[in-house]
Amino acid sequence: MPGSSTLHGAAPDHHEFALLILDLISDFRFSEGKRLLRAALPAATRIARLKQRAVAAGVPVVYVNDNRGKWRSDRAQLIAHCLAARSPGRTLVGMLRPRPDDYFMFKPKHSGFFATPLAALLRHLGTRQLIVTGVTAEQCVLFTAIDAYLRDFQLVVPGDCIAGLRQVRCAREHLRTILKARMAASPSIRFDRRSTSRALKRA
Repeated sequence: MPGSSTLHGAAPDHHEFALLILDLISDFRFSEGKRLLRAALPAATRIARLKQRAVAAGVPVVYVNDNRGKWRSDRAQLIAHCLAARSPGRTLVGMLRPRPDDYFMFKPKHSGFFATPLAALLRHLGTRQLIVTGVTAEQCVLFTAIDAYLRDFQLVVPGDCIAGLRQVRCAREHLRTILKARMAASPSIRFDRRSTSRALKRA
């Protein structure tokens, strides 16, 4: 229905903050996949801890993932494939396996906002600040952060929760200086269940 503000019940959560996890549900079977997996594993461990605390505080978790199925990708099939015994990404995906209540969407290009329902979802969630994590720092993380900045979201990018292959330091600097992202270390992020208006603060 035009003008509906409810998404017909499709976005039951409401929070000023949302945690984005980019491109980590993967088998890492692609060019430079093994190298990226080595870089991403330490970040994934910290993202898993951050996610646990976010979920406990009622913060929505949104996975935005590459579309490798030529527009036929399926969440359950992808997760099962990535958890298969021969999948190089099995350990990482096991740490970050989405819960049934997590949001999950596929993207066709670098930015999580391009040709996806992410902007509409965040609007209906009441989100104003995005905590952006995942891979790669110099591509999908950066492009998603740029699109979020253009949409007037405030950005928090835990520097220990992103990874990449090249020019990672430059990407971090761009996030910090141009996009005004707060490059907080993940342990310094504190969630407060009592107030969505002050749910995130420095330790």
